[in-house]
Parts: sequence; C-alpha cells; structure tokens
Amino acid sequence: MAATVVRYLRSAGSPTSAATAAAREPSRIDALPRPDLRAVGEDERAPVSPAEFRAVLGNFASGVTVITAPGAEGEDGPAGFACQSFASLSLDPPLVTFMVARTSTTWPRIARAGVFCVNILGAEQGGLCRSFAVSGADRFAGVAHTPAPATGSPQLEAVPAWIDCRIHAVHTGGDHLIVVGRVEAMGAAGEGAPLLFHKGRFGRLAD
Repeated sequence: MAATVVRYLRSAGSPTSAATAAAREPSRIDALPRPDLRAVGEDERAPVSPAEFRAVLGNFASGVTVITAPGAEGEDGPAGFACQSFASLSLDPPLVTFMVARTSTTWPRIARAGVFCVNILGAEQGGLCRSFAVSGADRFAGVAHTPAPATGSPQLEAVPAWIDCRIHAVHTGGDHLIVVGRVEAMGAAGEGAPLLFHKGRFGRLAD
C-alpha cells in the first residue's frame, strides 16, 4: 500500500502555479486496497466499543459537505458522496483533507479521477445531503451542477462555498483513508448559515 502512495506522489508532482496545474492532465491513482481491517488481535479486547465511540464522538458538531468528482472514461456520470469528515489542513501550500471509509464504493472512482470538489452545504440543504448518502441510487438525479473551473468536478448549485482540488496525497487511518487535496480554485457566496451535524441529526446555528 505504501508503494501505491509513493507511486502516486511521483506521478502527481507539485504544480508551481494555477496555470501549470490547469494545463496538466488529472493525476489518476489506483484505489488503495481495502482488506479486513482490525486495530486489535482476535484475542485482544478493544479499548472502547464502536457504540461508545460513536456516542462520545457524536458530541462534536461538524459541518457537512458533498465530495464530487467527474466520471472517468467508461463510467456512468460523475461520482459523489456526503462527507462530514472534512477540514482545512495547510495555508501554504493550500491543502484540505477529507476522510473516507476504505469500504466506500465511491472512493475508487474519485481516486481514478485524481481530482475532487468539496461542496459545503447550507442550513437548508439537509435533503441534498441525504440524497448523496443513499447507496445504489443515482445521487445526481435532479441535482443541478456545473464543472468546477480547475478540475471539472461537479460544483453543486446554490451551495454556500466550494473548493476545487487535485489529490495531493493519501494516507491510511485505520479503517479509513485520509485524502489530502491541493486547492486549485475556490469560491463562496458569503451568506447563509451552514448545515451542521450533531448526535446523528442535522442542525443549524441559533440566531
């Protein structure tokens, strides 16, 4: 797996300017393997149960995003999934990160594209989030979007902000992957409250 990441980094390189990055073909990487992962041995007791882990971490409120990528050749349309595990990472160079389960069926498509767009959802877009969280359905059905300027990833209409990225690095994190993206373009409407997720429910900031 480490060799896969090294191979990707060598092929991706580091763009020296937005113009150079835009001129490059998107870097495509193989989706990392997804074995049966365990943090402890069969004869060991995990320090906390999954239920306790979710209950305690659910107290941390987060924003909600939809990560999208253009469809690769031979694929039926673009790819996308709802993601609350997103954060800014670095100012110089501009990097962001999101986490995705290694069992995700959408991640391999994003990996093949080599690019993605982070669509930050607003307070009234809980329904949009749900549509991108459903498995086995056309998540883009009835969803208006345009190509993001640098990568062509779907930029969803009416979102408060979007961040257009190329995959910069991929790291393992237990049963998830930590995907780092280099920001190539971004924009924000500058108004509207964010969609929040807390204890398994959507919420919004109080006035």
